[in-house]
Amino acid sequence: MSVAFAGNSTTGSSREAGPLRVMIVDDSVVIRGLISRWIGAEHDMEVAASLRTGLEAVNQIERINPDVAVLDIEMPELDGISALPQLLAKKRDLVIIMASTLTRRNAEISFKALSLGAADYIPKPESTREASAADIFHHDLIQKIRHLGARLRRKPAVASPPLAPASPASVARGPAVARPATPAPAPAIHAVSSGPLTTRPFSTQAPKVLLIGSSTGGPQALMALVTELGPVIDRFPVLITQHMPPTFTTILAEHLARTSRKPAAEAVDGEPVKPGRIYLAPGGKHMRVVRSGADVAISLDDGPAVNFCKPAVDPLFTSAIGIWHGAILSVILTGMGSDGMRGGKDIVAAGGSVIAQDEATSVVWGMPGAAAHAGICAAILPLNQIGARVNRLFAGDRS
Repeated sequence: MSVAFAGNSTTGSSREAGPLRVMIVDDSVVIRGLISRWIGAEHDMEVAASLRTGLEAVNQIERINPDVAVLDIEMPELDGISALPQLLAKKRDLVIIMASTLTRRNAEISFKALSLGAADYIPKPESTREASAADIFHHDLIQKIRHLGARLRRKPAVASPPLAPASPASVARGPAVARPATPAPAPAIHAVSSGPLTTRPFSTQAPKVLLIGSSTGGPQALMALVTELGPVIDRFPVLITQHMPPTFTTILAEHLARTSRKPAAEAVDGEPVKPGRIYLAPGGKHMRVVRSGADVAISLDDGPAVNFCKPAVDPLFTSAIGIWHGAILSVILTGMGSDGMRGGKDIVAAGGSVIAQDEATSVVWGMPGAAAHAGICAAILPLNQIGARVNRLFAGDRS
């Protein structure tokens, strides 16, 4: 699966202010009506068009000139996956969010859409009559439209580098960590669109596990990253939490296995955590690690959402401290919200390290940005530099 950001690329300049123009493309009159009402209730977005087929969208895209398109997969005349490249050919900076019911086939198609330039995907509820399912769909869709659309209007401080194929906050929780006897190096300063950020030194402890958290844009970022982590995966366990629903995580694990050429699968409750494997939190379950005799094991639970997410990154990050203490390297990739920041604070307080993806290469600089602004990161890097740094740290480099 190739890595592409064509669907959310910027034109190199800030877009004019005003409501985000959203084009809804879905053959269900009920879904079109729901989304139209939700968008109409938001002050910063408006319905540019409500269309029944992909063919209508392709034929009218230039006249409608939307910022964001919510594109159904299964439609008459021209389905979503066929319409996607035609829409991007006519408007290359169009943000396209694929919408589909939660089936394996549609999950596969959604992953293909990401590789063709879609910005993100969202699962539609099987029935809009179920209030909780409709509420989640409503919340997630509006947030995706708002945050992905905002990228169009943000002029990056620096141009995003090409991707490889394929004031610091106080750390209040966790055990106290002894200060090294030698003076710490001066903090690095990173310029981002919101101002300079400081980084802290990497841990003096050798990492024994790699933890990764990601959300919006995460599948593409993970595909690029795991291709570079072979030496780490062979010798250490790698655990990943990606915000994603059931079925989608099954497909993602399969893609990670093919891309990395290493064993990768959804984690199973009670299974031992061993080097040489990638463990992915399954959709709808929080993944933690626990001590099981002399071994480390996966613990899955069906508890409430954390940071509005399930699976969430924070439970994984925090649970790892009881196993590996400060010998943890964590990476926070692109995503909305701030999940991973609190767990990252705990890891740093215990003596571990955090790397965040930089703003320029993130689809949404929410999660990594929250970690960066909290002052807990030892490095803030473009996606195509994270793999090399991780490999060096596990090989013994502490800089």
